[in-house]
Amino acid sequence: MAALAGLVMAASAAAEPPARLLSFDELDGWAADDHDAALSVFVKTCDILKDPDWAPICEVARNQSGGRAFFELFFRPVQVGDEPALFTGYFEPELSGSLTRTARYRYPLYSRPKDMPKGQPFATRAEIEAGLLAGRGLEIVWVDDPVERFFLQIQGSGRVRLPDGQVVRVGYGGNNGHPYRSVGKEMVRRGIYAAHQVSAQVIKNWVRRNPVEGLKLLHHNPSFVFFRKVTAVPADKGPIGAMNRSVTPERTIAVDPAFTPLGAPVWIEKGGSDPIRRLTIAQDTGSAIKGPQRADIFYGTGDAAGRAAGKIKDPGRMVVLLPIQRAFALATEE
Repeated sequence: MAALAGLVMAASAAAEPPARLLSFDELDGWAADDHDAALSVFVKTCDILKDPDWAPICEVARNQSGGRAFFELFFRPVQVGDEPALFTGYFEPELSGSLTRTARYRYPLYSRPKDMPKGQPFATRAEIEAGLLAGRGLEIVWVDDPVERFFLQIQGSGRVRLPDGQVVRVGYGGNNGHPYRSVGKEMVRRGIYAAHQVSAQVIKNWVRRNPVEGLKLLHHNPSFVFFRKVTAVPADKGPIGAMNRSVTPERTIAVDPAFTPLGAPVWIEKGGSDPIRRLTIAQDTGSAIKGPQRADIFYGTGDAAGRAAGKIKDPGRMVVLLPIQRAFALATEE
């Protein structure tokens, strides 16, 4: 048994990604960034960090005016993992809707049924959209586009603008217990598009051009997301992230908390047609965000943000800024 335990520990250690200590001079574009903007976003969630390594830093951050000096004094850059990073983008959709069903607004956003069994799958997307929950008073709001509703469920939160201009914000309220299946991959499998051609906008356009087959395609994903009405966040603020605070466009990223601590500053060097060199804050998570070099950049709310986010699938590098003692304990200099 002792030998087996040793093998298990060795295998676990081998699975840990390498962590390398860097200097700030090694961060491409570091000196040119707006560190004060990053500091203001860091402070938004810093009070949540109760760990002894973070708490004293957060006390200083609340009364700090010089962002660059603050980060360089209290942190050290650590690159976790050797593989190239993968950057994608996400956003908060804004849909058109109504509090009552009309001929135009006839696709409901449902709250989670209270009698839904725990620990086992509920009805599929196809069954729910066929009217299984109709008439039970679970409708939060009605929207005018089933395709946008589908992508709202993928994003997990969003806003619905009513005819009178008021906004209803909705957040993730649970799901039906079925696994998520990618309709983009299914389109590739069917030979509709090649993998490099598929994007959210391409899927939306195809479904709208092929309404009958399109809705069947959406039903390939049996997962269905329920919502809750969010009233604590003003309409002009970003949606709530994993740290229960509003996220900030182009300064908040979603990460894998198994490798990147929530609340930590993260320097990103994104390649592609629109390169980014920026200090961001890890304030969100996502089911598809896995690994030490994986991040989803929040682009904001609405159609323009959605178009920008949908274009992002780029390589690069992520470097997390850790409190000095923790950085030296985790990393070794190359």
